[in-house]
Formats: sequence, C-alpha cells, structure tokens
Amino acid sequence: MRKTLVAVAIGTALSLAACSDAEQQNQQTSQQAETAQAEQASKDVAQQNPFFEPSPLQYQAPDFDAIKFEHFEPAFERGMKEHMEEIEAIASNSEAPTFENTIVAMEKSGQILNRVSAVFYNLSSSNSDDQIRDLQVKLAPKMSAHSDNISLNADLFARIKALYDKRESLDLDTASLRLLEDTYKSFVRSGAQLSDADKQKIRDINEQLSSLTTEFRNNLMNLTQENVIYVQDEAELAGLSESRIRSLASAAESRDHKGEYAIVLTNTTRQSILAELENRELRQRVWEASANRGTGNTETDQRPLVKKLVELRAQKADLLGYDSWGDYTLETNMAGNPEAAQNMLRDLVPAVVSNVEREAQEIQAAIDADGKDFELKPWDWFYYAEKVREAKYAIDGDQVKQYFEFNRVLKDGVFYAMNQLFGITFEERNDIPVYHPDVEVYEVFDVDGSSIGLFYADYYARDSKRGGAWMSSFRSQSELLNQKPVILNNMNITKAPEGEPTLLSFDEVSTMFHEMGHALHGMFSDVKYPSQAGTSVPRDYVEFPSTFQEDWTLNPKVIANYAKHYKTGEQIPQELLDKVLAARNFNQGFDTLEYVAAALLDLEYHTVPAGEDIGDVGEFEQKALEENGVAVEAVPPRYRSTYFAHVFAGGYSAGYYAYMWSEVLAADAFKYMNQNGGLTLENGQAFRRDILSQGSSKDPMQQYIDWRGQKPTVEALLERRGLTEPKVD
Repeated sequence: MRKTLVAVAIGTALSLAACSDAEQQNQQTSQQAETAQAEQASKDVAQQNPFFEPSPLQYQAPDFDAIKFEHFEPAFERGMKEHMEEIEAIASNSEAPTFENTIVAMEKSGQILNRVSAVFYNLSSSNSDDQIRDLQVKLAPKMSAHSDNISLNADLFARIKALYDKRESLDLDTASLRLLEDTYKSFVRSGAQLSDADKQKIRDINEQLSSLTTEFRNNLMNLTQENVIYVQDEAELAGLSESRIRSLASAAESRDHKGEYAIVLTNTTRQSILAELENRELRQRVWEASANRGTGNTETDQRPLVKKLVELRAQKADLLGYDSWGDYTLETNMAGNPEAAQNMLRDLVPAVVSNVEREAQEIQAAIDADGKDFELKPWDWFYYAEKVREAKYAIDGDQVKQYFEFNRVLKDGVFYAMNQLFGITFEERNDIPVYHPDVEVYEVFDVDGSSIGLFYADYYARDSKRGGAWMSSFRSQSELLNQKPVILNNMNITKAPEGEPTLLSFDEVSTMFHEMGHALHGMFSDVKYPSQAGTSVPRDYVEFPSTFQEDWTLNPKVIANYAKHYKTGEQIPQELLDKVLAARNFNQGFDTLEYVAAALLDLEYHTVPAGEDIGDVGEFEQKALEENGVAVEAVPPRYRSTYFAHVFAGGYSAGYYAYMWSEVLAADAFKYMNQNGGLTLENGQAFRRDILSQGSSKDPMQQYIDWRGQKPTVEALLERRGLTEPKVD
C-alpha cells in the first residue's frame, strides 16, 4: 500500500509540474478578478454611504443597521471636500457681505461632515476598536488642516470682519449679534490676523496637537489592558461580594485568563474596589497600578506626550499674543483668566486640608483599632474610611446598594425626577438601531405630549469604551436647520452577571442624575443657530446644569419612588436613609482635595510660558502640588498627569477647575430653588426657560441673573460639601 501511495504522489507531482505555467496564469487571472471584485464592492459600499444623505430615521438618528466601518473614511473625505467648497463659495461671493450670506451660510455648511463626525467620534469613545483608533490617528491631521483652512481663510475673515465692524448698524437680534461677535473672536483667536509665516506655524502646531491628543487618548485604552491586575487565589479577594467576584472571574475569562480574577482599572487614581479588599498587599498592587499608569511602568509611556502637549500649547498661545495657554483658554470662560481660577481653588485649600487632616486621624485610629501596625497610605484610605463610615453612621455599603437597582434608579429615579421638575416623559424605542446591545433609546415627550427628541442611554462598562461618564450628541437642536436633539449619556457601571440585578453605589446613582443634567441641557435647547445649541457654552458653565441635577438624588419625594429593595420592593428604611443623608458629606475633605489638587496641577501646566522646559513630568507634578499646599501623600490628585484625559485628551486643558466653578452656581441655584418651593413644575419650567433652553445665545452670567435675580455666592457650596457649618435661616 505504501508503494502505491508514493507512486500516486509522484505521478501527481509530475502532472502538477507539467501544467504549472497554465495554472499559474489562471491563478493570476483569478486573483485579479477577485481584486477587481473587492474594489467594486468597496465602491458600492461608498456609493451607498448612509452619511451622504440625512438619515431616514426620526430626527435623523444614526442608522446603525446601515452604517459600516467602510463608510467612515469616504464620508470624511467627501464631507471635508464639500464643506470646503461651500466655504470657498461664501468667501468668494461677489456680493457685499451680509449676515445671511456669510454667517448664516457658514452655519448651514458642512452637513455631511457633521453627520459622520458625530457618529465616528462618539463611537471612538463609546465602542472603539483597532480599526476606529487607526482611522482616528489617520484623520487627526486632516481634520486639523481642514479646520485651519477655514479659520485662516483671509477672504472669509475679511467678510466676517466687515460685518463685525458695522455690527451695531445691522439691526440684529441678541442671539444673532452674539453669534457674529463670537464668530469674529473665534477667527481672531485662531490666528486670522497673523502673518502668513505665523499662520503656517499655527497650522503646524495644530496638526501636532491633534495627532498627540489622539495618541494620548488611544494610549489610555492600551493602559487599561496593560494594567489589569490578575489574581489567582480567590482567598485574596476577601471582602468582596460573591457577585463582584463572579464579575472579576468573567472579566478574566474574557481576557483568556480563565480560572483567574481580573481587576480592571477605571480612569481615576482612586479605585472603588479598594474600599472592599481586605488584603493589604493586593490593595497596594491595585493602587500602584492605577497611580503609576503611563509612567514607564508598562510599555505605554505617556510622559513624552505630556511634555510635548504642554510645550506646543504654550507656543501656540505665545504666537497668538497670550502669556500662557491658560490665559488664551480662559479668556472666553466665566473666570476670564488663570489667576481667578487659581485664587478660587487656593481659597478652598486651608479648609479642605484641615478637613483631610481630621479625616486622616480618624482613619489612622481605625487602623490602630484593627490591630494593625502601619501608617496610613493611599491604598488604605478607602478600606478604613468605610470602617469609619460604618462606625459613625452604621452604614453597610452592600446593604445600601440593595436599594439602588439600576433599572429602578433610572426609570423611577432619574426619569421620575425629570418628570416632576419639567413634566417630561421617556418612552423606550426598540425600533431604533443602536451601536451596541447594551444601549437603550428613549423618545422624550414634553409636558404637552409633543416630542422633544431622542435620548440614548449607554451606562455599562466594556473594554471598547473609555473610562468615566459623559454626555454627547448625535444631532444638536437648531431652528435654522429644523433639527431636534439626539442626545447620548455614557457611564461605566459594572454590569452584573447574566440573570442578576445590577446594584449601584450611591456615587453611581448621583452620577446618573449628573449626566442627565447635561442631557437635558442639550435636549431643552431652543436656539436658532447650531453653534449656540445646548452645551456649547463656556467650560466653567457647562457643568452647572448637571451638578445642579445631582442634588435631586436625595430629594425625599424622589428617593421614596426609587430606593426600593431589589428583591422585596420594600422602600429603603427611614433609619438607613437618615444614615445615608447624614453620611453624605463624609470624606468630603478627601473628595475635595483630590479634585482641587488635579485642577491646580492642570493650571500649573498651562501657565508655563513658551520656551520654558517643564523638565521631568513626575518632578513637575510633585513640585506643583507642594507649591499649592496640596501635596498630601495619602490623598493623591484624582488624575495624575499621565492619565489626565480631561486635560491632555479632552477639552478641559486649563479648564478642569470648571467643575468647582460650576458647583458654586449649582449649589447656589439648588438652595435658592428649595427656598422657593423645591421640586415643582413651575420651578422646573423657569429654570428650563432661563438656563437650559438658552445654550450660548446669551451671556451665561446674564442667564443666571435672569433666573436667580443676582450673582451666586460661595456660601451654599461650602454647605453642600460640608466644609462649614450651614447657617440657620
């Protein structure tokens, strides 16, 4: 038998050799045909591109059933091309410039680019993959150049300036005049008045900034994977609930570590799991992996990017005539300049550090009482802070979570509160396609039953999503474009194993209310021009409406509606609720200091003048904290430099202080509303009319004064954070 098989094999080989030339030719022809077929298929995909025309879905919501990755790049290319043609037509218009043929025409331009950008950049944050990240890197310099080609267009700026110079005689309404002034300022701040040589320098810097921020953002995804903590022995997880342990096992299995447990880091220095882990060595591993991300401890090193971004921003500010990037950025914010923001933060430091010292003493006492012989370290804070909390308020965190089941919090809590305050209702829409199975879509209806827009809820964590919580939009409201809002909320809640309820911490509940505040700022927008819609307001104002909504979390009427046991449906016992309310300001020294430290660090980076080398990133960071009096070992900044996404990958450079600035407004507003009836439809409608509907069509402080009757004071903020004794009225 063996001889026969060998003979057949030899005969076959000879036969194949004899006809190899012919077959090779046939194979080449076949390959060419397949290549041509693939190219044609690609052309067909491009021609059927869903971004080339408005979506057929309600309010032009993205048709994720039709959208494929292959559609993005052709849509960006065509979108940029058509947008530039529209801009050139405006700039070269032979007619004298008018508000309609210049400013309004610009507002109407770039629709394809707007559609594809909204979907692509939302997916890059909410449901990314290697393809999306690679394309993002490729697009960054192109999009930067496209923006510069508009803002540095001399003919276009000449038309805008001509209108700006005679703006008082144009008889424009308030919103139109503000749009003209803001457009002019935007062009000037982009370099429109610079020499050609300096314009080129601005272009070069913008291209580098765009690429570097994209790289920083994508590296955060890499760091998430590089810093996973794997645990082999379940005994090391003592202190965790069975449900959480199963979640860690599931996370490990999805990463090809079956039989182990994976602790995946969120994008802050603090990690919630530290409050539960009894094993001190594991707590230290988790904290150090979190705090040292991107510092060269793994493959991805963010320090060179931090240095380069700081350097380039300072150079750009200098070219534009500003002392620093902070001076440039804050010119258009409510603060006006870095000194105002720094002074606001530094004024808080003495009281905050004093609170931290008292908290640290209590925590050290808890460590001693536990029979341990060590000094308080950052990885000990949350674990022993929970013990102090339980001792002071007799609160069991796991017990509290049983009353905060995800769906009930969303529908009977967040949605209910918004109904009571604004009269709106949310109806689920299962017929609208989504980009991930965890995403839910709701249509939002007004108090009179009319439809306002669509709300996408994407609350669960996954590897394809960046850390944190945020609001964005697929479509912004605009009367000019006859456009209703399509809004998106994102969070990173750990989803319970299949068949089990997802139970939330109180912080997660509060964050859901916060992000809904952003969503309603976009949803209630009632402006003519898309550039003024929704959250298109200064950074230190944008967090005001969202922080304001947080405090409804513990409104008695609201919490009675949603804080019910996930098994029995029984309402949270009053005794337990009283403890939750009493404990609300617990650990506020820590919470405030870690935020203030990060905000001051941001401002230190962005007040460095052009040409000054910041040196070693770690040393710069430590020096900045020490000089501002916030270098407390046990309380590190909420974000260290190498994973400070807000500042080095987002829109908050020199603007992270904005959360506290906005909280001054929010605390003052909430106190005022509660002194005047609290959770009522009348109060909600007034707040909606004067604040949430205005976008940037009116000066933000004027919006607040129109509603409140005066500017805010810091008194309510100190009360809100428990940093002073509340005054008795």
